[in-house]
Amino acid sequence: MSNVAQHLAQYALKCADIMIPKPGTDLTKWAVVACDQYTSEPEYWEQVADYVKDAPSTLNLIYPEVYLEEADPQKRIKSINETMQAYIKQGIFTTYPNCFFLVHRTTDNCPGGRWGLLVTLDLEHYDYAKDSRTLIRATEGTILSRIPPRKEIRRNAPLELPHIMVLINDAKRSVIEPLANKTDTLEKVYDTELMANGGHLSAWKVDRQEDLQAIALAVEAMHADLDPSNPLLFAMGDGNHSLATAKSCWEDIKQGLSEDGRKNHPARYALVELENIFDPGLAFEPIHRVLFNLSRQTFLEEIAKVCESYVVSKASSKEEVLQQINVNDGLQKFGYCDAEGFLVIGMRESKASIAAGTLQLVIDSLLAQKLATVDYIHGVEVAANLGKKKGNIALILPDVSKATFFDTIIKDNALPRKTFSMGEAHEKRYYMEARRIQP
Repeated sequence: MSNVAQHLAQYALKCADIMIPKPGTDLTKWAVVACDQYTSEPEYWEQVADYVKDAPSTLNLIYPEVYLEEADPQKRIKSINETMQAYIKQGIFTTYPNCFFLVHRTTDNCPGGRWGLLVTLDLEHYDYAKDSRTLIRATEGTILSRIPPRKEIRRNAPLELPHIMVLINDAKRSVIEPLANKTDTLEKVYDTELMANGGHLSAWKVDRQEDLQAIALAVEAMHADLDPSNPLLFAMGDGNHSLATAKSCWEDIKQGLSEDGRKNHPARYALVELENIFDPGLAFEPIHRVLFNLSRQTFLEEIAKVCESYVVSKASSKEEVLQQINVNDGLQKFGYCDAEGFLVIGMRESKASIAAGTLQLVIDSLLAQKLATVDYIHGVEVAANLGKKKGNIALILPDVSKATFFDTIIKDNALPRKTFSMGEAHEKRYYMEARRIQP
């Protein structure tokens, strides 16, 4: 192992043999959006299949979660594995050995784009348990029941294709941004439009020793600023259950390996895209909550149980709500909307460090008592319109702070489920690159 590789390995990073389709492949048909999107819209995936037809496509290599409840999942899994083997035998891939990829994605909502670095992370440094102290961690609670069906897909797959995005807390913009400023010196490996309003995606190979060393030194400096007893270096953005599945599969595989066999087995690592949380192109949006069949009085009684005291003020519109809940005045605030109008509620000495956490305690209590049902809603307009209906209550959350995001995870161990979203469905990561995970 080279000195640079050893340096990177200290921080759970490893170069990868990254595979992409050879020139001449229609990459717009090849790349499809993350499998956990459009889960209530089978027509989206039907349109993708109709567009792809018989062309080589990652659609044939992934399991869209809209189909997870189908009658014979093993049939689709078998087809996925067979197609992976067929693509390998047909020689459709070009392999770029021992490198990272710098990637750039633009969409209609983000014409300036966002930057990422495709790397492999060492799963030995990852633990999805809520109280973990590892370098790589979940940001939201991992639902263990979601892992077994995903393991069925990965267990015999010769390839992995990542839709996982992992965040770094790089306020100095020292890891990814220096590469973004020198793309004219890097080899471009692809440049393509994405289907279904996905925008544009480009990538450059990063394999020069001086560039890899600069990355290692920048990550080392980030690590030096962390609490040694709680060193959160990499926080999950998207794809938490996919990374948890990779970890679970690796724990199974390594039981049958010697110590030497464990060191470089490809399944020990997972291909992910690192993104700087401070990238201005990275959208961080709160996910709101709507409660059904609940009275204002019952809701406020529950609020009183999760804070020392609270204050309620009226608001004339959702715009006023958004303005007030994002003012930092020492109160933990959220917006409220029911058939009678908008309120802003501010809590003192609440039981979680962010409003989403405190409200989740209320929601869990209401669900346990069977006093209400809940849905998680993207977009304040949709949430407010639902909240205005009789018997409903919309809870409008403040913006998720990039500056305190990592500190919140360290303090609370993990965020409540569905606290934030990184962009809309069509802005999620598209499958493009692949990597072998079998020797």
